[in-house]
Amino acid sequence: MRDTQTPIATSESPQLCGVLAEFETVDALLAAARRVREAGFARWDAHAPFPVHGLDEAMGIRRTRLPWIVLACGLMGVLVGLGLQWWTNAVDYPFLISGKPLFSWPANVPVIFELGVLFAAMGAFLGMLVLNRLPEWYHPVLTSERFRRATSDRFFIVIDADDPRFDRRGTSELLESVGGAVELLEA
Repeated sequence: MRDTQTPIATSESPQLCGVLAEFETVDALLAAARRVREAGFARWDAHAPFPVHGLDEAMGIRRTRLPWIVLACGLMGVLVGLGLQWWTNAVDYPFLISGKPLFSWPANVPVIFELGVLFAAMGAFLGMLVLNRLPEWYHPVLTSERFRRATSDRFFIVIDADDPRFDRRGTSELLESVGGAVELLEA
């Protein structure tokens, strides 16, 4: 007897993740970035094969908080080094030699300095990862054939579908109006 049941289709329709726009020149990228920012988009990014001067201003990117994180971690390292040596030399195991003080900070400067540098470096590394939301193991833009040229000779703007102002047709029309070749990104 033959089975007459047909298999159930389990393929889901692809979910829209964003819109990718390709530009050929730096000036076109800068103009498009200004228009996207003026349109009020918040979740978008620009990609270029080299640093583009003025792109941060065109995108409206504020200054980073990373230097403050590094400073705070460095000061914390200095305090940890100073406190650790004070505790071990003056409180936990006081060892009086020839009437010298139990704690003298000049003798402890190398350790204080090294812990300050160590904590600042760890703060810079971890702060950079957190502020850049790394590691990000996958992004739908990596499936685009066009985007492979982002490291050689093309410029791109990607607007995420999670953006509150995102509209499939309106966003595509905005990017086309500034001269971008538009592609929908699906996951």
